[in-house]
Amino acid sequence: MRGIQLERFGGPDVLRAVELPDPVAGPGQAVIDVAYADVLFLETQVRRGEAFFTPPLPYVPGGAVGGRITAVGPDVDHAWLGRQVVAKTVLSDGAAPGGGYAQRALARVETVSALPPGATLQAATALAHDGPTAVRLFDNAVSEGALRPGAWVLVLAAAGGLGSLLVQLARAAGARVVAAARGERKLALAREELGAHMALDYTEAGWVEKVRAVVGGRGVDVVFDGAGGTPGREAFALTAHGGRFSAHGAPGGGFAELPREAAAARGVSLAGIEQVQLSPAEAKPLLDRALFETAAGRLAPVVGQTVPLVDAARAHAAIEAREVLGKTLLTVE
Repeated sequence: MRGIQLERFGGPDVLRAVELPDPVAGPGQAVIDVAYADVLFLETQVRRGEAFFTPPLPYVPGGAVGGRITAVGPDVDHAWLGRQVVAKTVLSDGAAPGGGYAQRALARVETVSALPPGATLQAATALAHDGPTAVRLFDNAVSEGALRPGAWVLVLAAAGGLGSLLVQLARAAGARVVAAARGERKLALAREELGAHMALDYTEAGWVEKVRAVVGGRGVDVVFDGAGGTPGREAFALTAHGGRFSAHGAPGGGFAELPREAAAARGVSLAGIEQVQLSPAEAKPLLDRALFETAAGRLAPVVGQTVPLVDAARAHAAIEAREVLGKTLLTVE
């Protein structure tokens, strides 16, 4: 089968199309004929050798796919055969994530979600990673009482795969949303398609003052920081007394380093990446919720580009250049 492999770490050009052996389903596993493979910003960091984990080489990237199950392990219900699903992928050892950038991929059945009626395979794949994360972040903010009807919510990286879902979830909950992103294309998406009340560029000087002028001196009740770096640090100043700051994104230059003493003095609840480091048992029901909301037409993942599998290097380059709206998916034939 055809797949994408890297034999050394480096730029997008290290992603090479190669012939790979077909995966074989072991106990608790299924083989999926891949139609779409999810592409994450994290995977560009892995490719460069700059992520928080370093896979052994050679390595086939890709942590989630959408497609049809064509084989199952000896202990797996054969009713799965032929079903359209979305799932997290594993390498042949059954433990490490990867293997999704290929015509066929291996998954643990415990991570597999069947598509509900009304959901498309493309939309489902776009939710594979960001759907559970968005639902968990949303639930956490609601459970603390910070995200409620009429609350001000600031979403950084609002036009990305995760940020665009958070804008929609917050709007559906009756919150007033400020979307922050980079460039007019992304701002237009947030305003015109996602329904943000305000959208502005966090790379421009004075953006914090512009937000404060709209939301008032109290500030915003919730910050979903999907950018990190300087934008995340700047956004902290906008968090209201008793508000919530979720620092879960790092593409802006690492996770935002926040002043914990100042947060405590203002009663600001701080949450980091740990809140979305989900086990398969935690992630699957969250993904199923996101799929149900999408099938019902209440949640619409933004797919900014689909790229043929053999052009995976081009997909990575576009993500690193911050050119993409929403999700990037590889299409597999």
